[in-house]
Amino acid sequence: MPTIHPLKKLLIYANAYRRDFRLAALYSVLNKFFDILPEVLIGVAVDIVVNGDKSFLAKKVLGGFGITDTWHQLMLLGALNAIIWGGESWFEYLLSIKWRKLAQNLQHDLRLDTYSHVQKLEMAYFENQRTGNLMSILNEDINQMERFLNGGANQIIQVVCSSVMVSAVFFTLQPSLAVISLLPVPAILFGAFWFQKRLAPRYAEVREAAGDVSARLNNNLLGLATIKAFATEDFETQHIAQASDNYRTANQRAIAISAAITPVIRMAILAGFTATLVYGGWLTLHDELAVGAYSVLVFLTQRLLWPLTGLADVADMYQRSMSAIDRAMNLLNTPINITYEGAHLAPRSVRGELRFEQVRFAYGETITLENINLVIPAGKTVAFVGSTGSGKSTLVKLLLRFYSAQSGQILLDGQSITELNLQDLRRAIGYVAQDSFLTDGTIAENIAYGATDVNEQAIADAANAAEAMEFIQKLPLGFATRIGERGQKLSGGQRQRLALARAILKDPAILVLDEATSAVDNETEAAIQRSLDIVSRNRTTIVIAHRLSTTRQADCIHLMEAGNIVESGTHDQLLALNGGYASLWRLQTGERV
Repeated sequence: MPTIHPLKKLLIYANAYRRDFRLAALYSVLNKFFDILPEVLIGVAVDIVVNGDKSFLAKKVLGGFGITDTWHQLMLLGALNAIIWGGESWFEYLLSIKWRKLAQNLQHDLRLDTYSHVQKLEMAYFENQRTGNLMSILNEDINQMERFLNGGANQIIQVVCSSVMVSAVFFTLQPSLAVISLLPVPAILFGAFWFQKRLAPRYAEVREAAGDVSARLNNNLLGLATIKAFATEDFETQHIAQASDNYRTANQRAIAISAAITPVIRMAILAGFTATLVYGGWLTLHDELAVGAYSVLVFLTQRLLWPLTGLADVADMYQRSMSAIDRAMNLLNTPINITYEGAHLAPRSVRGELRFEQVRFAYGETITLENINLVIPAGKTVAFVGSTGSGKSTLVKLLLRFYSAQSGQILLDGQSITELNLQDLRRAIGYVAQDSFLTDGTIAENIAYGATDVNEQAIADAANAAEAMEFIQKLPLGFATRIGERGQKLSGGQRQRLALARAILKDPAILVLDEATSAVDNETEAAIQRSLDIVSRNRTTIVIAHRLSTTRQADCIHLMEAGNIVESGTHDQLLALNGGYASLWRLQTGERV
């Protein structure tokens, strides 16, 4: 499959902004047109002073105005000068506004679309990605695209327009001189593209190295408490230094090429300007070229060729931007393997009966679930226990469709969950994980997270049901207290009670607690258990836990080993069976065998 150029990817994505692109490009062209005309006026002014009533403006042919009086010619020249400078300034303003607005809008849309796309990717995608690298794409790479549209696109258009317009004037005034003077232009353009082609892979390395630095910094900042606890500050500083050094080295490799562009282009410019100066002067001395025309060509040569030195910066910015755009567009085009579309589900119509039929799942080559057949009746509390890696949490992840089973199906009220609208399915499930996500907001905002049109009383009732009211009332601002990033101002138990309150407020048909009490103290576990006894009534509840004290009241307990359900029954039935569950119970309670 042929590789699509990053700029083409961007233009396809920005199809809705096609009119804005065209207007911005038009303003750039008109600005350059008026920008070149002052050099022409200089030649006309020299022509007036030298030739008087025989000047270009005195003639009625070739665009002359037939004005023979020298003073009137200069007055006309002054008026034209004012119009030209006014036009140049006006279109400079318009192009600046249009390109910057386009850059801001496109940056905003691309960041939101890319982030929304990332949220829809299955969890398996993130197993091979680093958060810092994704952040680098969503932030720095998209900002790099904005910088290119802010200035680089206009520069490229104006360099092309300048070459075409000046070349037209040259060939009109003196074709032979035009051929000699403009001969370096193809060489300059070829050289710029030659350098740009070699810069492409090096700037791709720069963007990847930047992503590595961002990933390492993000990882270390999140784990700062562990770094301090293990006194590994110097060790981690070395990791950051290595990542930063790789970034510096990648940049130096790119700079080694980009820095050579300007000197090479200047040598080519020197050849063109010297040709105009010397050969044009010789033609003028031999009356083959008018003095005014010679002045125009000298000034235009400077105006045409000197800006080409800016190709170095333009090529540098362009290639950085193309590498950044390519990463962003590749992320945006990552296929979504779990579709969101499906039959809509009214939350109040969900009874909560779940069926697992021949469900099999593997992480790569490691089989996690093997042909699971299971029925969870609506309104019942079912617990899954077993050692780490036995497949307990995978069942819930398949139910929430974080992953898709390799074979078999899961049915909700008799309908396959793959046929349901994914958002509706997840709205019908309240999920409390071991490490629940809390925002840098208030207590009330975190309890009401994801809910709409919720009043303060409903939030307070949910907090009461989760036995969180006691600690909330002790906070300085109560429900209005901000809890910090990821709830770092709260204890682990307090965070879990807020997470449970959030699930209770959601009032789902199915409630899932995935190791929700594994990292809390006994008092918090008892409080969560008391809350669970109340909120699980007439609600399908799935409890996954290592602590069997959390699950003993369940209607049915399933013991899992190596992806299989090996024992099922109530707490008392499983103890009487004297199998694996009974062994776990004796181990946790300290009962002698």
